[in-house]
Amino acid sequence: MLKSICTIALLCSFTLGFSSTALAAQSGPNKPPAPASITPAPQTATPATRTAAPSPKKITEYTLSPALYAKAKTLGTIRFTFRLFSFFYALFALWLILQSQLSARFRDWAEATTRIRFLQALIYTSLLALAFGVLQLPLDLFSESLMKHYGISVQRWSSWTGDWLKAQLLMMVIGSLFAWILFAMIRRSPNRWWFYFWTISIPISLFIFFLQPVIIDPMFNQFEPLSVKAPELIPQLQQITQRGGMPIPPERMFWMLASDKTIYTNAYVTGIGATKRVVIWDTSLAKETTGGILTMFGHEMGHYVLHHVWKGFAFVSVVVFVLLYLAYRTIGWLLARYAASWRVCGLGDWAALPALLLLITLFGFAGAAVLNTFSRYQENQADIYSLEVTHGIIPDPGQDCAVSFQKFGEEVFVDPHPNPVNVVLFFDHPPVSDRVNLCATYDPWSQGESPKFVK
Repeated sequence: MLKSICTIALLCSFTLGFSSTALAAQSGPNKPPAPASITPAPQTATPATRTAAPSPKKITEYTLSPALYAKAKTLGTIRFTFRLFSFFYALFALWLILQSQLSARFRDWAEATTRIRFLQALIYTSLLALAFGVLQLPLDLFSESLMKHYGISVQRWSSWTGDWLKAQLLMMVIGSLFAWILFAMIRRSPNRWWFYFWTISIPISLFIFFLQPVIIDPMFNQFEPLSVKAPELIPQLQQITQRGGMPIPPERMFWMLASDKTIYTNAYVTGIGATKRVVIWDTSLAKETTGGILTMFGHEMGHYVLHHVWKGFAFVSVVVFVLLYLAYRTIGWLLARYAASWRVCGLGDWAALPALLLLITLFGFAGAAVLNTFSRYQENQADIYSLEVTHGIIPDPGQDCAVSFQKFGEEVFVDPHPNPVNVVLFFDHPPVSDRVNLCATYDPWSQGESPKFVK
């Protein structure tokens, strides 16, 4: 959940637009994906066919067979190495754009074409985004090829290419707007631009987050009302929302087609105000038991009940504030040393943008680790909330939750003992082993204790 907030906030501060690969590599979906050699998910099943498979024993911890464990360790090492390499490669790509004077050439073309500042921003930023995207393309291709090789991605290359092009277009359009605002602030107030730009980015970030479910998300995935795809599930979901004191009408519950792109299960919460909604992937409906879906839904609802959206947005805003300030404090030194060789005339020059992004990406490595730590805390709270809000509604939410994560780990080779450095730097959710342990052991009721969130 926090990942989507981070994405929007960083995009609107214009730090994500050209360092997306490095930052994306430091995040993951609700259940961090790892490749698996299995077939694509079947089409959505109805609740009537979603029955729990007999379990040979009660799950008390997350374990893998020796063969699966070996694959999980190998895959975990590959992904950890790739994430680190992606960060350094992003720095290299930005430096290359500056050192080759591509940035200066893009500026010259933009200024020679028009004197209108906004159109200059549109031309320059589009060229810069395209150059950075092409430099990052080998990493994107490797990541997708790895997912396909291990079976986690089932997306056709034509579809993947279309999504990649749409993402580049979004970066060009939105990035141009924020580049125009950023440099307007720099030229107007050389000493306070970082603060003014941060202040302006906050309401715009909220507006984009508001629009994301109805404009941006449908560009990449197909959505339909959950009441159409799984009508028998709606009463049970509403029972949970009423138990949690936050009724979510059926028209705010959506089904998303994910099985044409991936095999893993997921659900998420997005939007604010009139666009607030819960989305359940078709892979979840096809693979999970009813109890597993209800605990997943309880987790997503917990983000809203516990005000994680606003808390997360505020936390991200503080981190972005620090990143912009650090960039302001160091950009002068960087330009004083290298501006001549880069043909950059000063901070107010369009060509200086990659230098700013380089510094923000560099400092953002630590910032992303801080954000991921906060995200893991929130996700742990949402897991607890899910176990509490489904208690008494389904027979054994702890086992439904544990079985769900155990099956997921086996399918996509999740390492039971991930590298602690990997967890600190890149995990935005708790390790699967920790989540299974919570599901299997959390039981305040039998100990006469009061639940933490749902009394």
